[in-house]
Amino acid sequence: MKRSSFSLVLVTVAALLAVASARADGLPVLGVDVSSSGVATADGARYVTMASGGRTVVARVAEAGGRLLVWRSLPGTFTIPAVAYDGSAGGLSADGKTLALIEPRQSFPRAQTRFLILGRGLAVRRQVTLRGDFSFDAVSPDGAWLYLIHYTSAQDPTRYLVQRYDLRDGRLSAAPVVDPSQPGEKMRGNPLTRATSADGRWAYTLYDGGGATPFVHALDTVAGSAHCIDLEVLSSKTDLSRVRLAVAGGRLEIRGIPHGALNVDLRSFRVTAAHGRALGLWSIAVAVLLAVAILLALVRRRRDVLPGMLEPQRGS
Repeated sequence: MKRSSFSLVLVTVAALLAVASARADGLPVLGVDVSSSGVATADGARYVTMASGGRTVVARVAEAGGRLLVWRSLPGTFTIPAVAYDGSAGGLSADGKTLALIEPRQSFPRAQTRFLILGRGLAVRRQVTLRGDFSFDAVSPDGAWLYLIHYTSAQDPTRYLVQRYDLRDGRLSAAPVVDPSQPGEKMRGNPLTRATSADGRWAYTLYDGGGATPFVHALDTVAGSAHCIDLEVLSSKTDLSRVRLAVAGGRLEIRGIPHGALNVDLRSFRVTAAHGRALGLWSIAVAVLLAVAILLALVRRRRDVLPGMLEPQRGS
């Protein structure tokens, strides 16, 4: 290709990437689009997408200065997947060698879902077509496993299962990924925000509980297991629109909650208030103090009553 033609291509691609398209991704509610903001890499770049005319431009762009590092035009319409309604993006493995794209949805539910898995140099590694309605959830650090949200109700997008797809042999595990301590628990809720551990192994997602107790879904993408952390201090009516998650110093910080913040110990999964007192122990302490207060009140009442009962009756 001539140098002038190559320069023209770069300018064209850069112009395409600068245009934000009103296109939904795999989440069940339309309107969440992270294609132009993209997903960040560990070395200060971002992968972004732009779909036009039945093709998708995928590009790696330097965050500092916006320099175009590498790009590729692929057949089909795909986008960077969002993993929560706050615009949290996903799709990139921690080792940087696997990028998962999803076909944008046009409606809910959809009969089939398509993914495009890219490897080194944005080369196509695998095309995945699944019967049913899915969205992207996470990918293991080495790019061996893809974790997907499978919507199980055609009427209620808050009902779902987490399933694991083996990118090595192209197989979807029939058994859902569950919390081993609660194997029969039904999953329900809307994903509001996401944080990921530095090594990419753990994906922490805040769900609103779908009208029940909000919870954090802690997904271990290496072991293929999960832990559901109920946030019982919050109610289904708590405003969670400003809540964000952050992993710091062996704990998950839940920030933006009205009247305070919460911490989750990532070894025990115990929830504490930001000042450090365990919510479970604090509740027990309050109950004990209340019981003591009631007991003292009964003792005082008995002291007031007994003297009158023991006085001799006149005329006896």
